Amino acid sequence: MVKMYIMGNYTEKAFQGFLKDPTSDRKAVVEKLTQAMGGKMHSMDIVRGSYDFIVVNEVPSFDDFAAIKLVVESTGAVKNLTALEAIDFTKATTKAAKISYKAPGQ
Repeated sequence: MVKMYIMGNYTEKAFQGFLKDPTSDRKAVVEKLTQAMGGKMHSMDIVRGSYDFIVVNEVPSFDDFAAIKLVVESTGAVKNLTALEAIDFTKATTKAAKISYKAPGQ
């Protein structure tokens, strides 16, 4: 499983939908979508800043996130769906310690 931090923005179409039905439970919809891909949603929050929401979930692979992105963005209600994938930093640094790299001009 891959832990993902997914951020995105709602479009004008989504905001119109929220005004029409202010009690729409988007968390339940996102949880169902995540489960359909074999994953688990940990949280979803509406946030202030460059993005409108952040979702923390686990999905089997990045390809599963890509499928979710295609489905969600194709509705026109969400844009800028961006994912940050959590990594095992110790595993990465252990591998990095075994290789070398020369910067330009060295």
